[in-house]
Amino acid sequence: MKNIFLLIFLVFISCGKSIEDNCFQDTADEAEVYKEEVPFTVQEILSHKPDYLTISKLKKYRSFKEDSISSNFYDINNEKEELRKYEDHKKYYAKFDSLFNGQFAFSSKQFLDGKEYALAKNELGFWLVKIENDKPYAYFLGLSFSHYHINEVQEDPIVKNGKLQLQGSLVKIIKVPGLPGYDDYSAIDDGKLFSIKLSDLEKDSDNDGYNDIFEESFGLNPDSKDSDSDGVDDFHDLNPLFKSEKNKFTSLFEQLLPRYATSVGQNFKKMNYFFVVYDNDCEYFQHVTPELRTIIIPEEPSKRSYYLRVTDVTRGGISKMKKDKKNPNKFYILKWGSSSTTDYCVEFINGKWKINITSSTVV
Repeated sequence: MKNIFLLIFLVFISCGKSIEDNCFQDTADEAEVYKEEVPFTVQEILSHKPDYLTISKLKKYRSFKEDSISSNFYDINNEKEELRKYEDHKKYYAKFDSLFNGQFAFSSKQFLDGKEYALAKNELGFWLVKIENDKPYAYFLGLSFSHYHINEVQEDPIVKNGKLQLQGSLVKIIKVPGLPGYDDYSAIDDGKLFSIKLSDLEKDSDNDGYNDIFEESFGLNPDSKDSDSDGVDDFHDLNPLFKSEKNKFTSLFEQLLPRYATSVGQNFKKMNYFFVVYDNDCEYFQHVTPELRTIIIPEEPSKRSYYLRVTDVTRGGISKMKKDKKNPNKFYILKWGSSSTTDYCVEFINGKWKINITSSTVV
């Protein structure tokens, strides 16, 4: 029996990828080809919806088309009026913007029982934000913008009878020809009311500052304040999924990751709901000490949460390292963002990395 278990263990180990596989690119490796995903149908969206979400049909509603046109309309012939609208909006949400350190775009503000609520959105998705006794709280909705459109204009209060109630539509992604990653949307089922009990939305089992829905959506442990057991609670950990380590390759990746200016660094440290998301299986990359809050998710979609399988929240990435055939301390790396790519030649000399840009393109 022991031999059988040993054999199973050895087979499991042999099938797993090594650091060499995850971090270094063989010259024979083929470049990854962009693959367009097939949009979900209405029935597929409904069958995969979160258990805490109730969806009902509205008799009277603001259509996706109407909401999209009015929200994105800019009168180029009346720039003074547009500027006035912008300044009015900015003043109306000034308290939210200040307490949340500019992390969100806000809409649908509401006062209820001494609390201030608003609908918020950032690159991670939709949130309900609340100010109570001058303290800010943010609750992630876990509704993918790939499937759900929340109307910019809500015709009724968003919080009522212990529930968050949002008017919107079910949508599908329309790809822009020739521009992978640049998406547009189209309604596939208009006039929906999305309802979530506040008790479900505000549930924070480990009391760490992130609601359970957020932690489950992004791979954190909702039952532990410290998902990676590194001694830093998730709410203040800049890399909450992996313990930080120090070696020459983590040092290299840290130098390639985005940084903030010293003058505004303190603001970024207070931005607990702002994350840069990468999909990367390289152990060296995973154990970096970043300057911006970073979530590193698996490259393989099947290993991700459902939210991350259907929602593209990455805005850039760093490739595997390609070894130089003649110099064991020299490597080639590609870094890309939403509209640019940069090729690097890096060399480890006297305990430090010499980093050179060999080419750069901007879309």
